[in-house]
Amino acid sequence: MKSKLIVTFVLLTTCLAAFSQEKHQASVAEKGLLKVVVMYPYAEGKTFNMEYYETKHMPMVAGFLGANLVKYTIEKGLASGMPNQPLPFMAIGTFYIKSLSEYQAAIGPHRDAIRADFANYTNISPVILVSEVVK
Repeated sequence: MKSKLIVTFVLLTTCLAAFSQEKHQASVAEKGLLKVVVMYPYAEGKTFNMEYYETKHMPMVAGFLGANLVKYTIEKGLASGMPNQPLPFMAIGTFYIKSLSEYQAAIGPHRDAIRADFANYTNISPVILVSEVVK
């Protein structure tokens, strides 16, 4: 019985150490990258088609970015951080990129097509933030 506890403890400790190291490596790998965060604010009467956004819009935009794109993420808003408060954002799309100037050069020629595609999934005007990952 005691040996089973020791083996379980060793396995658990090994798994936790591996998870911690993986999390640290991911954090270090993202440090210095730039993020283009596209946020879709919640408002009464606004709509958002997550399936279209996930399967059509974001892959289209990601395709324009080429090797400058490290990864992208899509988030679906669920609730506010405060009880009984409205949802702040219906969705957030984030592009992790290496160079802002390369991003702008890649997006520029496709800006009209990207904006025209909004009508296929939302009636919300997005808020865009460009930032740098510091940790």
